[in-house]
Amino acid sequence: MKHHRNDNPDLIVRYTANERTNHWITAITFVLLALSGLAFFHPSMFWLTALFGGGQWARILHPFIGIVMFVSFLILALRFWHHNYLNDDDWQWMRQYRDVLAAREDRLPEVGRYNAGQKLLFFVMVVCLVLLLLTGIVMWRAYFSFYFSVEVVRVASVIHAITAFLLICGIIVHIYAALWVKGSVSAMVRGTVTLGWARKHHPKWFRESIK
Repeated sequence: MKHHRNDNPDLIVRYTANERTNHWITAITFVLLALSGLAFFHPSMFWLTALFGGGQWARILHPFIGIVMFVSFLILALRFWHHNYLNDDDWQWMRQYRDVLAAREDRLPEVGRYNAGQKLLFFVMVVCLVLLLLTGIVMWRAYFSFYFSVEVVRVASVIHAITAFLLICGIIVHIYAALWVKGSVSAMVRGTVTLGWARKHHPKWFRESIK
C-alpha cells in the first residue's frame, strides 16, 4: 500500500486507521493472554486470574482470546509481510550494531519502511504465534487434548511456555524500541509522522512516500 501525505503538508501517513486498529487489537489481546498465561505458569501468580473473573473463567477465556490474537496477527502479518524481506542493506545494518546502539544513523545503510531489527522481530513473532497456536490446540482440554496422548500434551505445554516467554521478551524489546525512537508510538496512535522523522529514521521509505 502506498503511503502519502495527508492534509497537513508537514506530515506523512505511516499507518492507516485499519492498520492501527489491527495493531491495537493484537496488542490488547497479547496483554490479556500474557496475564492469564502467567497466572497458570506459577501458583504465586494465580491471583492474576481475578482479572478475568477467577481461575475457571481465565482458563476458559485464554484459548479463545488466543484465537482472536492469532487471527488479528495473521491479518497484520499479511498486510506487512512484503515490507519485512531482509536484503543486503539489512545484513549490513546488523553488522554495524555498534552504530545502531549508539544511534549513529548517518553511518548506517538507508532504512526503508522497517529496519533489520524490526524485520527480525516480525519473523520471531510469526514463528512464536504459529507455535503457540499449534501447542495451544493440543493443550485445549475442552475440545482437542483428548485426541493426543498425555506425553504429547505435556511436551506441548513445555513448548507453549517457552515460546510464550520468548514472545513476551520480544514484545518487551518491541515496546522499548518504540519508546527509544521518539515518534514511533505516536505514529501508531495518530497514524502520521513528520517529514523530518521519516527522513531521519526511514529515508528510503520517505523518498518512496513523497513521490
